[in-house]
Amino acid sequence: MTQMRSSADSSPTSNGDEWWRSSVIYQIYPRSFADSNGDGMGDLPGMTQRLDSLAALGVDAIWLSPFFASPQKDAGYDVSDYCDVDPLFGTLEDYDRLVARAHELGLRVIVDLVPNHCSDKHPWFQEALASDPGSPERDRFIFRDAPESGYPNNWDSVFGGPMWTQTTNPDGTPGQMYLHIFDSSQPDFNWHNEDVRAMFRDVLRFWLDRGTDGFRVDVAHGLIKAEGLPDFTPDPTAASMGGTEELAPWWGQDGVHEIYRDWRTVLDEYDGERVLCAEAWVNPLSLMAKWVRSDEMHQAFNFPYLSCGFDAAQIRYTIDESLREFAAVGAPSTWVLSNHDVVRHATRLALTDENPQGEGIGPKTPNLPDPAVGLRRARAASALMLALPGGAYIYQGEELGLPEVAELPDEARQDPTWFRTNGERYGRDGCRVPIPWEADSPAAGFSSTGASWLPQPEYWAGYARDAQQQDPGSTLNLYTALLALRREHALGAGALAWLESESEQVLMFSNSSVIMVANFSPEAQPLPERLRGSVQLASSAVQDAAGQVAAESTIWFTK
Repeated sequence: MTQMRSSADSSPTSNGDEWWRSSVIYQIYPRSFADSNGDGMGDLPGMTQRLDSLAALGVDAIWLSPFFASPQKDAGYDVSDYCDVDPLFGTLEDYDRLVARAHELGLRVIVDLVPNHCSDKHPWFQEALASDPGSPERDRFIFRDAPESGYPNNWDSVFGGPMWTQTTNPDGTPGQMYLHIFDSSQPDFNWHNEDVRAMFRDVLRFWLDRGTDGFRVDVAHGLIKAEGLPDFTPDPTAASMGGTEELAPWWGQDGVHEIYRDWRTVLDEYDGERVLCAEAWVNPLSLMAKWVRSDEMHQAFNFPYLSCGFDAAQIRYTIDESLREFAAVGAPSTWVLSNHDVVRHATRLALTDENPQGEGIGPKTPNLPDPAVGLRRARAASALMLALPGGAYIYQGEELGLPEVAELPDEARQDPTWFRTNGERYGRDGCRVPIPWEADSPAAGFSSTGASWLPQPEYWAGYARDAQQQDPGSTLNLYTALLALRREHALGAGALAWLESESEQVLMFSNSSVIMVANFSPEAQPLPERLRGSVQLASSAVQDAAGQVAAESTIWFTK
């Protein structure tokens, strides 16, 4: 499985046709994808068994959320060993078999790396706790003396509560405090420390040597904190992960770019176009584009696009801004509608109330949307997204039209957000429910025993992959057709040109030999005469005989 490093010149190069510029990457949330041993937890062998379905769907690569050794306080984003597989998910040999099978099918494999923080069970943090203040072991993290009252600063954790936790000295007296952007079980590394930087270079090489094709970098904007750790009170309406014009002192500091330039030199030692993708919640897009300059990362998630509502003007503005700002640094734009941290877009696009990132929805959420409206809008939005030039990301289950599961009982919830806010925020469990494969199997085919780490709703079987394969109008078959046409017409490598429409609620553009028409109106809208009769696919019924595009739907035409 080891892949040799290339002896060729390792300086960054770009000829414009690299695979990642136009790729469609499918996110696998390991614990919720496929369970091979019946314990209710998805695993690596389960993924391997189901890879054929992703190859048939037509994606280019898979991205695996963390499967490293972990106490699982935050579903694997609390890592205790970066170079081993958690027994929940299998073994290193299972990973090697997954990579080998993926490559046989023409799929690349990207793993999720978590460099901002580790688990409090990581050996380094345990050594830090056992060492004295000011020791080299403590300098790998961010420790500060505790003031007489309060905390070293006023920073609040993304998961709720203070961003500081106090330690206890061996004699039982209160000790220093350590910083954690997220849960107290996830201490932040001190990225000014060379031990930390050297360790992560070794981690990169460990997985690259096993054939890994790249890394999605978790919280890529959080590694460096502002000098002096100054007090800061964020806008209460701002997303907790950032993304506002005013950067918090723990987000988006310039020092992160030096780290990723260093990482890029490591990846460029290897053949096969290995890639880095940033999860960087920063705004505006001109700032986000700094992460994908030619000597840093290859892609960055387009969170402003994900954050758009079902609104024609907002989406057009964001598309224009994205294409302009990413092109200015020679990078492709990426497009994404759902992931493991946000309400699924088959629900989110029909929400009428504010829903800040990470808060989730639940039984007490007001004005829960009509599922039919949500699915109709999701299909239209997906058909628009996959017509755009650049790279695209699909979150597992969105190709089935899965909605957010709002009705999870309180006792089943596992997201740290739920516990750290005493139930005030539901968190992200609703988008992480194990996905359905076979309508008539236990756990809808996720697990042979019917076990499921989060409970699946009774209606889940209606979304099962085997049932959708038999339905020509299913969301699965829509996605399969979209991806086939996207590849056939090379839309990912194309160029967008806006076309005039008769309504502000209708967006029209051409890309390669395809014309995309998206109607955001709740009413059918007229089609230009020249397009009638040349429909390639539609997200919902096409009223073409009447020369109209149906309400809240998208159509692809060929020129």
